Amino acid sequence: MNGTGEIEAIHVADESAAETKGVEAVEAVAGSGLLGDRHFDPDTSGDDITLIEAEALDAIEEEAEIALEPGAHRRNVTTRNAALNHLVGERFRVGEAVCEGVELCEPCSHLESLTEKGTLSALVHRGGLRASIVESGEIHVGDGIEQL
Repeated sequence: MNGTGEIEAIHVADESAAETKGVEAVEAVAGSGLLGDRHFDPDTSGDDITLIEAEALDAIEEEAEIALEPGAHRRNVTTRNAALNHLVGERFRVGEAVCEGVELCEPCSHLESLTEKGTLSALVHRGGLRASIVESGEIHVGDGIEQL
């Protein structure tokens, strides 16, 4: 990842199929996830936080005419100017937290069932990144993202 990206939005949902809500800040807890999010679990790691590029959302709107409402993509953090696919296996800072990219976050049929037909195919290979949180810290809208 060249340069530094930025956090454009943060979304959490308290249950699996619940609507996501935008927040200005969230506490990222190492090995557990984001406080208040459906995936928060002190006993598991690897799916602690999900990120998606705003540029990917812009592209599917232009190419497939699919305009997802903020947070409808089900990812926790929307980034700008951050090449997320390049962060698999890499450590990076998101606000005060340090994360490690685990795998690409490919879209699933559940996402399409909550949005519209075509969302799944439009987001293949640009559905974001799953990461583990290795150092706790606060994450705020407007914070930077940088590879370590």
